[in-house]
Amino acid sequence: MAYDFDLFVIGGGSGGVRAARVSAQLGKKVAIAEEYRFGGTCVIRGCVPKKLMVYASQFSEKFADAPAYGWTVGETSFDWATLIANKDREIERLEQVYRGGLDRTDVTIFDERATLKDKHTVQLASGKTVTADTILIATGARPNPHESLPGSELAIYSDDVFDLKELPKSIVIVGGGYIAVEFANIFHGLGVDTTVVYRGQRILGGFDMELREHLQNEMQSKGIRILCHTMFKSIARREDGRLDAEMSDGNIICADQVLMAIGRLPNTEGLGLEALGLELGHNGAIPVDDYSRTSIDNIWAIGDVTNRVQLTPVAIHEAMCFVETHWHDNPTRPDHEIIPTAVFSQPEIGTVGMTEEEAAKTYPELEVYRAAFRPMKTSFAGRDERMIMKLLVDAATKVVVAAHIIGPDAGEMAQLLGIPIKAKLTKDAFDRTMAVHPTTAEELVTMYSPSYRLKNGERVS
Repeated sequence: MAYDFDLFVIGGGSGGVRAARVSAQLGKKVAIAEEYRFGGTCVIRGCVPKKLMVYASQFSEKFADAPAYGWTVGETSFDWATLIANKDREIERLEQVYRGGLDRTDVTIFDERATLKDKHTVQLASGKTVTADTILIATGARPNPHESLPGSELAIYSDDVFDLKELPKSIVIVGGGYIAVEFANIFHGLGVDTTVVYRGQRILGGFDMELREHLQNEMQSKGIRILCHTMFKSIARREDGRLDAEMSDGNIICADQVLMAIGRLPNTEGLGLEALGLELGHNGAIPVDDYSRTSIDNIWAIGDVTNRVQLTPVAIHEAMCFVETHWHDNPTRPDHEIIPTAVFSQPEIGTVGMTEEEAAKTYPELEVYRAAFRPMKTSFAGRDERMIMKLLVDAATKVVVAAHIIGPDAGEMAQLLGIPIKAKLTKDAFDRTMAVHPTTAEELVTMYSPSYRLKNGERVS
């Protein structure tokens, strides 16, 4: 049977666009549908605008540090509308970059919602139907609305933050993951009275415990309130327009905004997958095999909609593995092991590999190389903020299995550390590497002796 397209991609985020563009470069006839804006969560309402807001929020500390370096800083003020307008211009530019890449490779673009009528037929919102030999679903994820919470419709979500008409004077953030933590630091840095409510014992579950504790202490010392072991009971609108957030312990916090940041759900609702016999997984995720194939032979899925690892570079990597597997007949599994990760908190976190707690259970004997110090840049300005760096080493093989950093530029260091750790280099390779002085990163190659060891999970020295 002749189809209209060799490949039809549903979803114009980073993964979907990459798969469409590279497939078209191979000479395939490709179409892509996106109902909102090209660029997906990352570019339009995620990591890119968030990082711009992180930069904006850091200026308050930079202004405070400036006098130590001889600068006289006059009266400062912040204008939210200016930041949002400039952000919008940058996002528009990036969206055009995404569109331009598709146009240059002759990908047919449909600016509308697409659903599946059958395994080879795509139904477009305009009423048109098209057919494709292969269909790739890359529709991403959306914030969890927590609809069971009374008053949840009064809250805002991460998507909404980037388009708020005005900066709130106070905010309560529900959640303790990286999205909640990053926005807490952003709002606090912009002068907003900020409270974090988290049901767990420490923020950032899944990250190294020492870094979690250190970050929580640093955030609290800066004035961010963090209420752990606490849950929301309800949200209600006051007569003055502000919100009352009632806690599980009966306390009520009044704030201008409540931000819900309790995870993200795969965007599969209404796609027509169930009618095709494709049974969805937890939270609506599309189950796939090791190569991103669904149970329907010509339908594939990549990115956040599969709920494997919800990170933009992972979606792009999965797209390239799809191309290699499907078009080049070279079965290539996406590699989800040892993914460098950053949390753009203040201080910043960069991490590669398993946590110390996980590594202690995995390796019979673990060497921990640890350095804690005040970075030159901030200590000169009189701030007491400390930096922590850890390398985890398998004592039997001397392979560096993980690294954890909290402090300035930790994310940048994590990216580079991902290479030697992915390559399974030994601690000796780090020791033989010359330090770049004076830098904070030089500590990574000058920690010659273990700070302590863990044997069968127990600390022995």
